[in-house]
Amino acid sequence: MSDGIFVAEAADIPEGEAIRIDAAVTGTVDDIAVFNDGGEFFALDDTCTHETASLAEGWIEDGVVECPLHAGKFCLRDGSVQSMPATVDVACHRVILDGDRILVVPNPERLAP
Repeated sequence: MSDGIFVAEAADIPEGEAIRIDAAVTGTVDDIAVFNDGGEFFALDDTCTHETASLAEGWIEDGVVECPLHAGKFCLRDGSVQSMPATVDVACHRVILDGDRILVVPNPERLAP
């Protein structure tokens, strides 16, 4: 048993892809993007901190997601900025793999008031 929120089955997110989870599901202030990078799953706030593009629509390579709008890059492990034009990190959320079920534990700092 876990305290995470079920968001998808592992098979729902093909390798190198991501899905967007509505903030209403997770109780967070932003939608969450859940990424599959080489069979590892990561969760970040979905909105690029440079402009408002969805990171779930970005490209994943070597543990980094590239924003589809202006190519800012963020580390999937901790949300840190990896390249301009983004200058502010995105929030990271903990992911638990429970068998084939993906659970997300929202970052408490990103919970909706």
